[in-house]
Amino acid sequence: MSCPCSASSVPNIPRPGAWLPSNPHRLWDWINKKVESLEPKPTQRLLQSVKDFKIHVQNDPTLYMLFTEMLDEVPAKYVKDPSGKRPEVRDLDTLFTFFDEILRQPPSWDPSPQIGTPVNAVLDWPMGTKAGFAAFLRDDVNAHFKSMLQSWGDFLSTEYSCSTLTTDTGGWFSVEALESDHMKDFAKTFRCDPKLKHWGFKSWDAFFTRDFNEIDSIRAVAEAGNTGVIVSAAESTPFAVQTGVQAHDKFWIKGQPYSLKHMLDHDSRAGLLTGGTVYQAFLSADSYHKWHTPVSGTILDYRMIDGTYYSEPLSTGFSPDLGDPDPDPGADSASQGYISSVAARAVIWIQADGPAGLICLVFIGMAEVSSIEVTMPVGKHFEKGEELGKFHFGGSSFCMILRPELDVQFSLPDDWKDRPKNMKQVKVRSKLATVKFVIST
Repeated sequence: MSCPCSASSVPNIPRPGAWLPSNPHRLWDWINKKVESLEPKPTQRLLQSVKDFKIHVQNDPTLYMLFTEMLDEVPAKYVKDPSGKRPEVRDLDTLFTFFDEILRQPPSWDPSPQIGTPVNAVLDWPMGTKAGFAAFLRDDVNAHFKSMLQSWGDFLSTEYSCSTLTTDTGGWFSVEALESDHMKDFAKTFRCDPKLKHWGFKSWDAFFTRDFNEIDSIRAVAEAGNTGVIVSAAESTPFAVQTGVQAHDKFWIKGQPYSLKHMLDHDSRAGLLTGGTVYQAFLSADSYHKWHTPVSGTILDYRMIDGTYYSEPLSTGFSPDLGDPDPDPGADSASQGYISSVAARAVIWIQADGPAGLICLVFIGMAEVSSIEVTMPVGKHFEKGEELGKFHFGGSSFCMILRPELDVQFSLPDDWKDRPKNMKQVKVRSKLATVKFVIST
């Protein structure tokens, strides 16, 4: 999303996880170029999931109003975005044609910028409007987003999605791609064979959910025998650490305090974690997307919760209830505390062997996530660092919630909040924190 300032005054903006470009000019230029190459398609020529979504919006008078308003609202208040151009997606035909084009092709590597989540890029403007806020909270809208994104996920699981797994310009194995931070030494780091077609990957999803090559040496488990040491569950950039979290809080306001009952979908065990600690981190679109167990223990149970895909709070939009507009230039990247209570997510309850005791993990599907998959069976005893599950395409986030009876000492760099200076990821299975049980007096 944009800000009401001149083109020359817009700085590079830190985006946690680097899944959208740091300079918003590049994002808007990418959208404008895409739109210039599009010719709006008749509804009958759209993919079925896109067609169904568009017809639903057109037939529902409230939705028709909200979608039309969210495409008009930003241009009406901010005549030009900082790139000096009016936003190009201003009508329903163009919006749904854009969705249709995205779903017909796999993501490409784009060095300037890499657009890791193209649907989110298209919705970067309307997500911050009041009309967009109202529309993207609706259950029917999110059901259509889910259907649309699942159809893309189905395509990304086929051999036809391999067209960008090449060394050509725009390919994920091009020179430019392999020089990026998360793709360096790719052939040594990940299980693949550069001599084979598409480096041995059978689909784009297989590339996205790739495995490390000899994970026990590349990502060794920190202090495997020490039950007081928690390791990182994912290859991820730290986003927030909050202590003394409440059962109910105003998660939609500036600061986005965690609201446990909402995060955990009113599970009765939320009371056992009230007053405890939440750690949240962000996965980049071009990084490793499997999760691993942070402790040794047993999965008690888990739930998959339907929720939003493109909602952000008004506090980060163009029309905050209080104060001046301070729109989030990364769409929902600065709203991760908020989305932990409203987005599609998996809530996993673990009984740790050591002092951590009861732990809850929340894996959040941000933006274009085809599915959140838990691969560890319930009731199985596991050792710290075993594979737990994975995301299928998307910028993603996760939370770990610890009990209030614990003294938690995180092993994060002192400047982890200082972005963009510190954008390094905490490696999966590396030491994240040390916990000790504290007897209350």
